[in-house]
Amino acid sequence: MNYTTQMDAAKRGIITKEMEIVAKEENINIDLLVERIAKGQIVIPANKNHKSLKPCGIGKGLSTKINVNLGISRDCPNVDKEIEKVDWAIKMNAHAIMDLSSYGKTEEFRKKLIDRSTAMIGTVPVYDAVGFYDKELQDITSKEFLDVARKHGEDGVDFITVHAGITNATADVFKRNKRVMNIVSRGGSLLYAWMELNKAENPFFEYYDELLNICEEYDMTISLGDSLRPGCIDDGTDASQIAELILLGELTKRAWERNVQVIVEGPGHIKIDEIKANVLLEKKLCFDAPFYTLGPLVTDIAPGYDHITSAIGGAIAASCGVDFLCYVTPAEHLRLPTLDDMKEGIIASQIAAHVADISKGVSGAEEWDLKMAHARQELNWEEIFKLSIDEDKARTYRKESTPEFSDSCTMCGKMCSVRNMNRVMDGKDINILRSED
Repeated sequence: MNYTTQMDAAKRGIITKEMEIVAKEENINIDLLVERIAKGQIVIPANKNHKSLKPCGIGKGLSTKINVNLGISRDCPNVDKEIEKVDWAIKMNAHAIMDLSSYGKTEEFRKKLIDRSTAMIGTVPVYDAVGFYDKELQDITSKEFLDVARKHGEDGVDFITVHAGITNATADVFKRNKRVMNIVSRGGSLLYAWMELNKAENPFFEYYDELLNICEEYDMTISLGDSLRPGCIDDGTDASQIAELILLGELTKRAWERNVQVIVEGPGHIKIDEIKANVLLEKKLCFDAPFYTLGPLVTDIAPGYDHITSAIGGAIAASCGVDFLCYVTPAEHLRLPTLDDMKEGIIASQIAAHVADISKGVSGAEEWDLKMAHARQELNWEEIFKLSIDEDKARTYRKESTPEFSDSCTMCGKMCSVRNMNRVMDGKDINILRSED
């Protein structure tokens, strides 16, 4: 049977091969999965031209997914270095990779990325437009912005971030409500500048129906970007952010009417006690569409450690219902991440996602921790390593500090509580000061 998108198929009751893969991977009833895709509560970003893709679901009742940001820039244009990061991100089981390239051989990098990636690929067409046309921002036409989105669809991009929510009306809200950090979204700030320079409406909003035509043709999911997300906790949950969120809900419904799948992006920097309210607002105003957050970062004072501030916020956000976490590296706000920065960011996000999955009762999440508890109780180091979220690091730490006795570590030695409780429970003597027999 013919269908245009995963949502179109779901509305018709058609089970696609992508749905079958996701249902098996997530251990979810296939009929329930189809129902939630039809309602827009779950998406399977799967461009028809991304042939190497391993389909992955994002949304209600599924495990929390993580995204990795990569890409070349004017200061760091080395394609090969970014491809090395891509290979590591896939090896480390990232669910999605966003190409944020903004300069140089962007098309070359994007095509290499799509050809080799089993993970979902996302892009931000407005970033690419300046380099693609080799024009100043003001001189790019509305049609040219849309043509870049089409090019990304042809290339096989699975989801595009489109900042359609920064309009003349929401920009007026921003102008009337002073912020500390103004607009920190790169895509949002570029479009705001284009609108101001050209005294025109946001092309992605004005020609949203044409954008939907492109997305429907390639089954490219729209990730509605939060142009007015807060860039510091003082700006969190303000009038600008909420005005845009209301509009994103309306754009979500318009996309669903065309069977285009939607993800809604959220903050950003917010206070820890505002996270639950932000998730509730998105789920209500955007009709339970999958929610995608950058962190959120819950303090502004930790440059060099923002993977930690992000993981704190991400764990809480996902436990409240966020479906998709964009990783943050230690280099956030400071530089393009190195390979090691990327690895740390992935691990931090994976921890946050797993913590939330335990809370949400995701199938298999708590069982993983129970297996680790049994391995620790048995002092089964090999099993502990295999169950670790970062097996290499766990093995390295153990190897770098070898204890005298294998059933302990160099911190506690023979005073190890697990070792001694195992002995007592087995009716054996506790031998701490005396030599072993």
